[in-house]
Formats: sequence, C-alpha cells, structure tokens
Amino acid sequence: MTLQQLRYLIAIAETGSMSAAAKRMYASQSNLSIAVKELEREFGIEIFTRTNRGVALTNEGNELLAYARQIVEQANMLEEHYASKSHEARFSVSTQHYAFCVRAFIDTVDSCDDEEYDFIMREAATGEIIDDVRTHRSDIGILYIDRHNARVLRSAFEDAQLVFTPLFEAPVNVFVGEHHPLAHREMLTLDELEDYPRYSFEQGVANSFFFSEEPLSEVPHKRKIRISDRATLTSLLTDFDGYTLSTGILTPEMQDGIVSIPLDTDITMTVGYLIHKDRVLDGLLAAYIDNLRAVIKNNPLVARYLGE
Repeated sequence: MTLQQLRYLIAIAETGSMSAAAKRMYASQSNLSIAVKELEREFGIEIFTRTNRGVALTNEGNELLAYARQIVEQANMLEEHYASKSHEARFSVSTQHYAFCVRAFIDTVDSCDDEEYDFIMREAATGEIIDDVRTHRSDIGILYIDRHNARVLRSAFEDAQLVFTPLFEAPVNVFVGEHHPLAHREMLTLDELEDYPRYSFEQGVANSFFFSEEPLSEVPHKRKIRISDRATLTSLLTDFDGYTLSTGILTPEMQDGIVSIPLDTDITMTVGYLIHKDRVLDGLLAAYIDNLRAVIKNNPLVARYLGE
C-alpha cells in the first residue's frame, strides 16, 4: 500500500469514474486500475463494482475509503507542517463561537516574539472541533458540555483520545435585542419564548442536539433559524424578534443593542478546552491557556460564575 494508491482510490470514489479520476490525478486509467487491483490483492477484498454510470464502492470499499481518507489527511498535514525549512511558530485553535477565545488568541499572537509564525483561529461546529484536535489540525478546542450532552460528548472525547478540562460553569441566559417584547423581563421561561424564532449555530452533518452549541436544543421548537457565524447572529438579534441561548456573556461587538436575561432552568453550561492526551502543555499552547484564564478572570460576568 502506498499513499499514491490511496489517493487514486479516493479520486475514483469521489468521481465515480476511472476516466474522470485519471484526469483529476493527471494519470492514466491503467495506472489507476493497477493501483486498485494491488490494493484488492493486498487486503483480500473487492473495492469497486462496475455500474452503467461507472464504478461504485462495495461495503468493504467504503470501509477502506474511510481509512484511506484518514491516512491521506494525516500525510497531507505532515507535508504541510514540514514543507517549510523555516522554524516559524505554529498554533491553531478550533472553538465554538465564544469571543473570549478570540481575545485570548489575540493576546497570544501579540506576545509571540518569533519573527515568523502561522496562527489559525477557527470558529467551527462541535464535531469539527473534536475532529480538529483528534487529527492535530488544531492544538486546542473550546466547547461546552452540560448534563444532557455530557455522556455523548465525553464518549466522543474518549474515542478521539482527548482530554476535557473545565474553564468555568455558567447558568443559561437568553440573548434578545433591546427592542424585543421580552427585553424588559428579569427572568424568562421556555414557554414564554415559544412564539419567537430560536437562533442556533448550524452543525453540519453532526446536526443532533448532542452536538448543538446551544443548551436545551433537545426541547422542540416550532420556529428555528440556523446560522454559521457570530456576525449574522448579532444582526438577527438586533433586527428581528428572535432569541438564542448561551452563557450570558455578551461579547464586545454584541453589547450594543442586545440584552442577556437569565432563563428559569437548573441547567448549567460547563465551558472548557480539549487537547489530545499526548499533547504536551508547553510553548504557545500553555500561553494560550494562560491567556484564556486571564480573560475569563478579568471578565466580571465570568468572574461571577467562578464565584470571585
């Protein structure tokens, strides 16, 4: 088995055609056919069957494809990581949509003394965060757990060989625009929110309430709007009579025109970070975690949750 054979396999599976895959890979169809036959002989399986439209994966072929993608992805990451001979500082964060993570990221970049660096900040879906840290695409992931999703997410963490460390625990709050009919309330219930659209961050293929970025997503709601970025959320909150559920910590860009109201529930959110079990806490990673804790401690709303 070679990486090139696996890349051929992936190309054939994605195009559904030997000829189309050959064009994509700048190779002859015979080379692709030989690669597939060698893989079939090595693993003792049939990978493709011929159809009227080209080729289709067998069940065993689908299983092999999943492994092939993981191997090629890891190889590509290695090549990318070591492509440059320079010793530039590299650091990557994957997070749910929390502004305090961005603030800590800025502080980490600002304190980096290296002449060359490559920093990445990704606001991502929950499943992507777990996968990013699992594959070492990101050094750290930031997300929350609660009593409804903890069992499923902790199982996912364990399967991915990740360690979750809590940063703070927060009660659930409702974010609404300052002109929302309920904006004057000191506390709200889910029943009172029933007639208003609920905003949530889209989670892609893992769009179950266990992977939701918002608490109480398992509770049915008749009006739902899914989004993918904080800017859209801010616009919807200020311009439309919907709501979202979160920790109650208003980000700087959200403070004008948006209010946070406690929700009448005993559910709490534990926000924390994920790292791979084999990852050493040093250098930029340690600095980023220190900056996270400093930003949290300096935020009066978060400090309240910490009991400080």
